Amino acid sequence: MNENKKLQEAVHLAMTAGYQIKREAFEFLTLLATTEDPSKLMTKAIEQLNSLNEKSLFIEKQMLEQVAEPKEPAKEIASQEPENVSSEKSLATGSQVTEGKAPFHPYAKEIDASINVIDNPCAKQTSSGTVEDFLGYFQDRFHRIERLLRQRIDVKSAASVLDALRAAPNTRIKTICMITEKRDVNQKTILTVEDLKGSATVLVPQNASQDLQRKAKLLIKDQVICLAVLKTRSSLLIAEDIIFPEIAQRTQHRAPIPVYAVLTSDMHVGSAKFTKEAFSRFILWLNGKYGNARMREIASHVKYILVAGDIVDGVGVYPNQIKELAVKDVQKQYRLAAKYLEQIPDYIEVVVTPGNHDTSRKALPQPAIADSFLETLQDSRKVLSLGSPCTIDINGVEILMFHGRSLDDIISNIPEMSYTHPEKAMRVLLQSRHLAPLYGGKTPLSPETKDSLVIERVPDIFHAGHVHSMEYNNYRGVLIVNSGCWQTQTDYMLRNGFSPTPAKIPVINLHTMEVEVIPFD
Repeated sequence: MNENKKLQEAVHLAMTAGYQIKREAFEFLTLLATTEDPSKLMTKAIEQLNSLNEKSLFIEKQMLEQVAEPKEPAKEIASQEPENVSSEKSLATGSQVTEGKAPFHPYAKEIDASINVIDNPCAKQTSSGTVEDFLGYFQDRFHRIERLLRQRIDVKSAASVLDALRAAPNTRIKTICMITEKRDVNQKTILTVEDLKGSATVLVPQNASQDLQRKAKLLIKDQVICLAVLKTRSSLLIAEDIIFPEIAQRTQHRAPIPVYAVLTSDMHVGSAKFTKEAFSRFILWLNGKYGNARMREIASHVKYILVAGDIVDGVGVYPNQIKELAVKDVQKQYRLAAKYLEQIPDYIEVVVTPGNHDTSRKALPQPAIADSFLETLQDSRKVLSLGSPCTIDINGVEILMFHGRSLDDIISNIPEMSYTHPEKAMRVLLQSRHLAPLYGGKTPLSPETKDSLVIERVPDIFHAGHVHSMEYNNYRGVLIVNSGCWQTQTDYMLRNGFSPTPAKIPVINLHTMEVEVIPFD
């Protein structure tokens, strides 16, 4: 049996027993494989770990050194892992690491990282929560989206709502407005709209064209749109067209070299449903120790990992969550997450943003996860921690990262939207040019003086998570990616209609903008 196969067998033994091998331990094991049988060494290490009162999830180098030198008395290793983690049952006991014979040469290691933070809301929060703050927030939103709309040739001359009401009967006119109420009655849609000067009632009639009816279904409260209307003899306006702020067709920017980015989110470390074995295979893959030749070739080009929120499962996020937690302390959850993330190769840049399960405030925009929670991780490897949403440029490609909490509101308020196709709901956000248009729904919003949720810069990639369903699509030159999760279905997901697709990871070739989905389940 050659050295590679011996190592594969040793790693398989560890994974089957429910343990993960730390990077330093694997390197030590690789060295010993030239002179000793690593499987026998691993068996001894597993036996010793199983005999400890407090079991660790990880096999450390120190443990392997002890069992490799039986003459010295074994020292007890205090577990650094959170309580209850070792009691989790293996989710993939039959999986095997399939390392190729060819040596792994990471192309990405020879490339200098290029990350430029274009927009990050962390340092720009100004709200004191007063009524005036909310008024200023919505006025700022209106002005920003109005400017976007007026960039269109067909909207440049749009009038105010008051001018539309003063127009002569049968006058056709366009007006930019915010939707304050929407009612569907007998196949008709009745809108209450307003701008900074007045308000009006707009009717989308029953006999409207199919295109207009389709557009009306996409409307939700607090969107800023342009309406082409017909003035009646009364104060009622009849809608003839709905013009969204929309994004124009564009050509994507591309990296000048074949460098790859892994998009992921919703790890939910600490949950009893966290797919720890699948995530371990993911880490091994990044280190060139898992997968066929094609998978290892892709891994060699990975330079960036972008994590769009919910690193941990948190505590008290939803009713009865405590029953579904393996780790019931959020600090310990972050420490455990650090143990996983620190094993990502040093040459790979890791960017993390918060989600609604993380310790950052829930209201959007979310500031970055506090340093006190990421301290363990930052001590072991460098990560770039940003707020949500944020826009970054990596190797010339602009990426908008957003956890995606507002997708709940889009899916629950617009017919034909579903959690199984989050990319469609993300498309609505691009059409609205706003990441959370609805106020007062499931998504808490902070009334900042600037509405940083307006999508003023159109990205090359729009990356979100939250709904646990991995889907992607290209819309008008923007690659839309919802990156799935690392958590199997919880009772809470089941009650709310979530059908997760865990451990399926989209990898983007930034040079070609091609997407490859790699399964680790």
